Amino acid sequence: MIFKEIAPGNKLKPFIKCLYFYQSDSAMDYDDIVFPSGNMEVIFNLGAGNWQAKKDNDYYTTPPIEFWGQITQPLAIKSIGRNTMFGIRFYPHTAAYFFNEKLSEFNNEVVSAVDVFGPSLKQLHEQLLEATSLEKQVALAEDYFADRLFVSEKRHHKLKLVGGFVDNLVSEAGTRRITDVSARNRISSRYLNMLITEYTGLQPKLLAKINRFQHSLALVNSSTQNLTSIAFEAGYFDQSHFIREFKSFTGITPNTFAANASPINQILAGN
Repeated sequence: MIFKEIAPGNKLKPFIKCLYFYQSDSAMDYDDIVFPSGNMEVIFNLGAGNWQAKKDNDYYTTPPIEFWGQITQPLAIKSIGRNTMFGIRFYPHTAAYFFNEKLSEFNNEVVSAVDVFGPSLKQLHEQLLEATSLEKQVALAEDYFADRLFVSEKRHHKLKLVGGFVDNLVSEAGTRRITDVSARNRISSRYLNMLITEYTGLQPKLLAKINRFQHSLALVNSSTQNLTSIAFEAGYFDQSHFIREFKSFTGITPNTFAANASPINQILAGN
């Protein structure tokens, strides 16, 4: 497997968390599960294989250019054949800078990104397929998304308010943080709550829970600490609270995940 994560250029750093390239080294089919990350993504399928996602107890083949809405529960996927992917991962609130649709409509959905961004995305897909290097692919994608920033100019101020909340999620989340941000900007907490839900697709408390879960996921992956220590470091009340919430987002316990973690899950889950 080849995986490369690329930081965006200075112009897009506030809006794009990263770009990435993934290529499987095997044509064997396999199943996996994607977990909530708090981020949305556009993924261009550039290989001969394809992906399938589960919905209503059945699998469907995802489009050539995928838009991933907010995932709030474990999502089963299948890799069919040898896959190559080029992805753009947004921050929780920044996909809203690039199009005008209501984000919550895409929760737990993998849809055609062309339906969201318009037919110009097909042209970018063709250019990415023809590009002779990853550097050229990154340049093409950055040019496209830099141009798209003009789509949301009228709501940039509102998005910056939401970004103020998102930026502070790591240190503190929930009602008090919303109150702090709203008071600083002289708006009501209710209005800020509405903006966060509108521009991230998630209610603030759920966004905070997913952020805490992602922190715990990173600790489970990289730490030799016991579950109690991980629970407290990630901000849970106790170990049982941590295990219960971890299982709600993954379908499995932390110990089971640590023993069976897969590379593709880490790529698509974000961090």
